[in-house]
Parts: sequence; C-alpha cells; structure tokens
Amino acid sequence: MSSALVVGYDPQAIPGVDGEALRAALDAELARFGEHGIDAAMTLIVFDESAESTLVASLTKQPWDVVVVGGGIRKAEPLLPLFEQIVNLIRRHAPQAAIAFNTSGGDSVEAAQRWL
Repeated sequence: MSSALVVGYDPQAIPGVDGEALRAALDAELARFGEHGIDAAMTLIVFDESAESTLVASLTKQPWDVVVVGGGIRKAEPLLPLFEQIVNLIRRHAPQAAIAFNTSGGDSVEAAQRWL
C-alpha cells in the first residue's frame, strides 16, 4: 500500500478562521486517502520553535512514498521561511519521498496520486 504524509498549517493557529470547521474538512480529506487505498497521516504545524521537531517526528515515523505540502503553508508570503524549512526537512529526513503540492485542503489525494 502506498503511503502519504500531508503537512499543513494548524487551522487553530490562524486568526479569524473557523479552525474547527477547517479541521473537519482536513479530516474528511484524510479519510479520502483510505478510499483510494493510500495509507495517510496528517501533521499540522505552526510557525514557531515546535515546527521542526514536529515535522521531523512525522517524517521519520515511516518511509513515506509522497509528502503533500498544503497550500496554507505555500501561499502565505509571511510563511515563506516555514515553507523553505519544510522542503529542506523533507529532503533530509524523507529523501525517498516525492514532494507534492495541493491547491486546497480538498485535493490532497489528487496531489499525492500524481506521484504514486
């Protein structure tokens, strides 16, 4: 079975956003991976001192086939340093994994499938 790790920005850390509703949508997308025969997990991070250790723990949990980096991290210009950090951590701690990018929380499966 193929495996995918989805890395996203923790919706609870976004001011002015209904974090619970967004988290429910992310969980629904995660469940969709199983419907496509893909073993998947999600790691939600914030831009603080915990980001690196949280991501490294997830990246080294198992040998992922693909890591999907969410649009919430890539699209916000203030998060550019976090995005760079994530890409470099993936290269270092999961070099066997392809790196994919979704356009929203609702197309992570399709992003992963492009590389599986």
